[in-house]
Amino acid sequence: MDEISGRTATLMRSTQRRHLRVARKSGPRCFQLVRHYDHSGVSGTGIVAEGVEWSDGTVALRWGGQYPTTTVWQDGIDALLAIHGHNGATTIRWLDE
Repeated sequence: MDEISGRTATLMRSTQRRHLRVARKSGPRCFQLVRHYDHSGVSGTGIVAEGVEWSDGTVALRWGGQYPTTTVWQDGIDALLAIHGHNGATTIRWLDE
């Protein structure tokens, strides 16, 4: 019950369900996001972010620079590269391999 209005509170549920991926036995993997060509002129080239791919495929990415930020990509590396890959201008360098 909503304490302010006195009405029954309802929780909206998404009709789309996410299924957990099976975790790999190898554990998390570390990587660097390497920009070979900067189309926007903002990020520069070289290592622009550090990341971890967790054993279930989720990715945490830490951007450097003047305004450091951390983002989480629940749909994994492919989703991250679809946005930040810039058609091959940015690649993943796995550190654990």
